[in-house]
Amino acid sequence: MSMPSAPTAYPARLEVDHSAQYDRVKTLFRIVLIIPIAIIYGVLTAGATQTAYHEGGQAVTTTSGGIASGLFVATLLMILFRQRYPRWWFDFARELARFGARLGAYFALLTERYPSTVDEQDVHLELDYPDVERDLNRWLPLVKWLLAIPHYIVLLFLTVGAFFAVVFAWLAILFTGRYPQGLFDYVVGVGRWWLRVEAYAFLLVTDRYPPFSLS
Repeated sequence: MSMPSAPTAYPARLEVDHSAQYDRVKTLFRIVLIIPIAIIYGVLTAGATQTAYHEGGQAVTTTSGGIASGLFVATLLMILFRQRYPRWWFDFARELARFGARLGAYFALLTERYPSTVDEQDVHLELDYPDVERDLNRWLPLVKWLLAIPHYIVLLFLTVGAFFAVVFAWLAILFTGRYPQGLFDYVVGVGRWWLRVEAYAFLLVTDRYPPFSLS
């Protein structure tokens, strides 16, 4: 009698190293310290805004979707019409996701290491490169964003909870120098859940429906 095979890991994974001690001063001023790197990330991902004037002299403002939406649309079209996911822009999408995860972890007080644009540091994010013809349905990217709606609803409430968890952790660090393990695991879990939904619905690296789980 054959044993059932163990479930394989989800193609999008996130882990953050928990430190035994956190710096109270860096924690106190985190909202200020993060501004320079947040500006860089914002410039990298924001869309361009243009203002034009028609014949009547009225201003018309248009805003492009930015690099994230452009990457999503380009990937969708490549999978749909060519059944390909070019490795070089998968690598770019993965590194951009890693940079965003480091920034988010720093803002959420999960790490004290200032977010690097290159190094992994304490935030370990992995995305598996898909074999498009074997692993991906060419038509599914058209509706994945719709199929993920139940996750958006659940994550709305979980993210609100994560906000308050970070506030409590901020106070705990100021008084004790420690990030309570339960709060830490919860905030990382919410980030992990968001990553799986992003990988499924927007990065399009997998057709496996994200589990409803923080772990």
